[in-house]
Amino acid sequence: MILITGDIHGSHDISKLDNTKNPIFKKLTKEDYLIICGDFGLVWYNDMADTLWRTWLDEKPFTTLFVDGNHENFDLLYEFPEEEWHGGRVHKISDSILHLMRGQLFDLQGKSFFTMGGAESHDKAHRTLDRSIWLQELPSDEEYANALTTLEKCNYNVDYVITHCAPTDIQNEIAEVKQNFTYTDNRLTKFFSDIEPKLQYKRWFCGHYHRNYVSQINPNFEILFNKIVKLP
Repeated sequence: MILITGDIHGSHDISKLDNTKNPIFKKLTKEDYLIICGDFGLVWYNDMADTLWRTWLDEKPFTTLFVDGNHENFDLLYEFPEEEWHGGRVHKISDSILHLMRGQLFDLQGKSFFTMGGAESHDKAHRTLDRSIWLQELPSDEEYANALTTLEKCNYNVDYVITHCAPTDIQNEIAEVKQNFTYTDNRLTKFFSDIEPKLQYKRWFCGHYHRNYVSQINPNFEILFNKIVKLP
């Protein structure tokens, strides 16, 4: 089984992963995956609290996978061992917590997943560089180039796309739905807008916007927050 959900923001929104309270987690094993669409946040201070919550996750009956969001401590995240896993590159946080790196393609239970984390913080004015916000929140030139190479190798044909933010048009759509809220277009949202027409995919999932919402302009695109989706 593969489950997908939105941001957990460290321990702030982690309660949705409590397998004792949600029947969707019944009969899972470590061969089953739960994918978090960014803002994992449990590699923030690497202190006792982070360690305890990661242990809590490790003890769950599933394996936790996540793409990075904008609210991650990238300096610490990139210190974890990097290795090859199911066809793509990961940072190994623990035996059952893995960071799915940017521009990668993973084969999970016979399904292909293109992953591209990152987003631009809209609260950056209230954050401190290298303490609560990092320049790596948006991809580097190398990561964009690697993503394109990955997609070209698979002829832009994937089953699922996992990101933290959305293409520009869908980001504008969610801003209208939330009302009196604006998001800044950036290189990453434009990048997604450029590749989306070329992609052949079943579903695209992202987090970031703190809402559960299926796009009206593209019903195959779903924004997740507290909702947990089970893939067929």
